[in-house]
Amino acid sequence: MTKNTDSLSIIVLISANSEWQAALDILQPFEIVSSPLGDWIISQVQGFELVFFHSGWGKTRSAAATQYVIDHWKPDLVVNLGTCGGLEGYSILGETLLVTNTVMYDVVERMGNRHLAVDYYRGSLNTEWVGDELPANTRRSPLASADQDIDFQNFSVLSEEFTVPAADWESSPIAWVLNANNVPGLILRSVSDIITPAGSETDNNHLLWRSRVKDIMQKLLEDLPFYLEKFTIAVKG
Repeated sequence: MTKNTDSLSIIVLISANSEWQAALDILQPFEIVSSPLGDWIISQVQGFELVFFHSGWGKTRSAAATQYVIDHWKPDLVVNLGTCGGLEGYSILGETLLVTNTVMYDVVERMGNRHLAVDYYRGSLNTEWVGDELPANTRRSPLASADQDIDFQNFSVLSEEFTVPAADWESSPIAWVLNANNVPGLILRSVSDIITPAGSETDNNHLLWRSRVKDIMQKLLEDLPFYLEKFTIAVKG
């Protein structure tokens, strides 16, 4: 028996390949369906029937997949679950960031106003419906994205210029497309690795990152029903 979400369409985007595989291992779907923009499954999480879509890594596929699921399912809510790299002193390994706004820090404008170009691709997510009490080890936060893992040489750019505690590859394009379509979104990113001004613990060490992914995805999936309950209440009263 599913919960009272009969009229709500909720899509969960999973980005990186290892994050998707971890989700499959946890959810154990009966069937995996293929599409031009990614595989997808239908699965229940504590009574909520959801579509999980492998939106893929990087800005291009994330933006395309987000538009695809909006056009295909007309969702009431799009969720993105995944990992991010955190800046030492600004984030804590394993904490979850409830993303409130996003910025693409690899936008470079040399012919005109750089700040206008960066601002054009900023995104925002309304999280007021979630309320003040959040799951353990979770806080609201801005997040940056770029088509790259965090280069430690960008530490001060991220922490001082963009004032974010962490960054990933996908949250910003997802938020931008959601804003363009006026579709509510929820982005939850857990810090999987720490970057210092001198280096990153996962540089040339993909196995370390991958070893942490399953625990992160397990926690995010366990927390997800909390948010879905809040959203259902907000929509249905």
